[in-house]
Amino acid sequence: MAGADHQFGSVSTDLKLSVVESYLSAFTTALRPNFSELWYIDAFAGTGERTVVIPGRAADMLGPEVEERIDRRRGSAKIAIDIRPHFDRLIFMEKRPRHCAALLELKATHSTRSIDVIPGDANAAITTFIEKHNWSGTRAVMFLDPYGMTVEWRTLEVIRATEAIDVWYLVSLAGLFRQATRNAEDIDESKRNSLTRMIGTSDWQTDWYQRTKRIDLLGDIDERHARTAEVDDMEEYFGKRLRSLFPKVLPPLRLNDDRGIPQFALFFAISNPAPKAIGLATNIAGHILKSGRASQVRPR
Repeated sequence: MAGADHQFGSVSTDLKLSVVESYLSAFTTALRPNFSELWYIDAFAGTGERTVVIPGRAADMLGPEVEERIDRRRGSAKIAIDIRPHFDRLIFMEKRPRHCAALLELKATHSTRSIDVIPGDANAAITTFIEKHNWSGTRAVMFLDPYGMTVEWRTLEVIRATEAIDVWYLVSLAGLFRQATRNAEDIDESKRNSLTRMIGTSDWQTDWYQRTKRIDLLGDIDERHARTAEVDDMEEYFGKRLRSLFPKVLPPLRLNDDRGIPQFALFFAISNPAPKAIGLATNIAGHILKSGRASQVRPR
């Protein structure tokens, strides 16, 4: 798959994938005795692996020169394939043709496994796939790790209606913050529509913004429609939106960049309303998320 390298990665990426892997392993272990069909759905599957550039450094007093190197690490698709006990079926969705080709190679190397590679837009692929299947007797985990803000609210509604899918959803806080510009007048129609499709309501325009008036030294009135919501407010707002749809949503794991600036919030949502299902999934995911937060605390 050298021709389809998927280069990305950071400490936050490692943590995100570690959290999801821990849940997948616990999920198949806990549910295997009671369900004949356990599925994994990756809506933005990439190539199955990722390449990470490890920078080199020049020789100095601390040691000799170190050359730059490329690490190849498992992406979410390969991680799901490796999970024990196995998933009965793995569904990889991907829009980019080169990535789909890499996923088909991955499928070929695991010919004994039930693996589907579905090309195309994730929103359409998820809706079509879900509506084609009877979810009675099946439980699944879906990983939504989108490119930007591409997951539409109506897609989440389709997922919720199955009452069978646990969802890990990586929400781009940086995307929300950038699209919802400080001055409301700077939000063009494309940004406005993108935010509404993702959030599922246009109420953010009144909930995140406030009209203010200021009088300058000459007595002129300067009226502005400015955003009052910050990153924390946006994360909480989106969490409330998810809780209005899913029976249970856990507090997210905040993921920052190397400078400590918030980039993503990893949410976990449960679509099955049964108390027993909610209790089991909450116990497992809650413990994993707590461990993830603890791993981010650096000793002083």
